Amino acid sequence: MKQRNISIIAIVVLFLAGLLMPFVLKQYHLNMLTEIIIFSLYAISYNLLLGYAGLLSFGHAAFFGLGAFVTAVAVIHIPGISLWAVLLIGVAAAVLAGLVLGSLLLRHKGSYFALLTLAFNALFYAVATKWHSVTGGDDGLSITRPDLPLGFTTVPLSGLTPFYYLTLVIMGAAIVYCWYFTNTAMGKTVLLMRENEERMKFLGFNTNISRLILFTFTGAMAGLAGVFYTFHFQFVSISAISVDMTTAVLLMVFVGGTKKFWGPILGVFVYIIFQNYLSDITDRWPLFMGLIFVLMVLYVPGGLSGVMMDVWQRLFGKKDPNGGKSAAAEEATP
Repeated sequence: MKQRNISIIAIVVLFLAGLLMPFVLKQYHLNMLTEIIIFSLYAISYNLLLGYAGLLSFGHAAFFGLGAFVTAVAVIHIPGISLWAVLLIGVAAAVLAGLVLGSLLLRHKGSYFALLTLAFNALFYAVATKWHSVTGGDDGLSITRPDLPLGFTTVPLSGLTPFYYLTLVIMGAAIVYCWYFTNTAMGKTVLLMRENEERMKFLGFNTNISRLILFTFTGAMAGLAGVFYTFHFQFVSISAISVDMTTAVLLMVFVGGTKKFWGPILGVFVYIIFQNYLSDITDRWPLFMGLIFVLMVLYVPGGLSGVMMDVWQRLFGKKDPNGGKSAAAEEATP
């Protein structure tokens, strides 16, 4: 309970700090912060699959790209569509895809599941590339952000600051809901299934349904992140649904740490900052990001969040309440 209260206080403090950012940051850095918030939801949704359920997926970009492309197509082909309707359509498309793909893919486990997700991601990528009349193919699609209807007034989102506040509220609420999900009975069930699925079946849990619910939920969150990705850049290309996008989120999650809920946010922050500044220095910035990934996997398997927890314990000299167990083991303990 104490840890939960600390998390709630941290959420409130971060939200209040986020409200002040437009007053202290330049437009370039505010634009970068908006991107970090969007990709944070994407990374957290992936970590719910990988870190919590133990499902290694190479096709998570399919949901992200589907939400991004559906958003662009809806804005272009449905004149006057409201922003709320676009959000609903984009997330609904990701939910439908999650239900269909989950029903097909979750019958398999381990490497078979990972390879099948990769195959379906390649299928989505091929459709986006070849269906030029709808997706724009290699040229992509450009849009103009629809205004934000609030009932009593309409807020134009052409400027970065209003869109940043919308992103902060919607993405922030989605991230908090994901955190709440991990503390529900369903979230605990997912963790226990990862540790011992046979025991959960023996206790009467339908692990197939639980896994399908999680898969669909994470797909919906990734789709929502894809919707705001298109809104943010006002453009979407086939890179949003490529395997590179899954590789990027995999790198974000591993750098931040898979065993802590907030770890992927730290990974996104490091990834986006490094990407922006390294790309200004050299065109070979993916090489350096790959080296960072290899070093993290070899020498810091717990990610940056694990390093921070170890430093915190050493500085304050608190006795490990887990009897020597790591933070990852604590989270996995029923």
